[in-house]
Amino acid sequence: MDLGAFLKQNVLPPEREELTLSSRFQEKSGEPAVFLIEGISEEENAALRLSCHRLEKGMTVLDRERYLKKLAAACVKVPDLKDAALQASWGVLGEEDLLAKMLTAGEFARLLEAVQRVCGFVSFEERKKALKKSSAGETAN
Repeated sequence: MDLGAFLKQNVLPPEREELTLSSRFQEKSGEPAVFLIEGISEEENAALRLSCHRLEKGMTVLDRERYLKKLAAACVKVPDLKDAALQASWGVLGEEDLLAKMLTAGEFARLLEAVQRVCGFVSFEERKKALKKSSAGETAN
């Protein structure tokens, strides 16, 4: 095994994806505006998760909704959700609030799907397909 494949300088950057969430967002040219999302490291992800814990009945629990909003905001690179003018135009302060205000529920769901994909999370459906495929290959042999 070549250890060089794991050296930092040899590893590719996190996955990126351009995403057209909706025709509601238009460039001046009339073309749909594109969101650019990029995966984050587990170090960044752990910090996000940690910031989303709350005390409930004496136990610390993860506020999943808050975590997913923070994860989405952390992965969106374009538009710049930190931009004060963009936040002001929607009447909000903060990246998570901006996404919640500017996107419809369906758009946000599609954004979350893409964010999970670029971060390397595998959906339940993808795991199920992979299991079916591997078990079909075993029975065929």
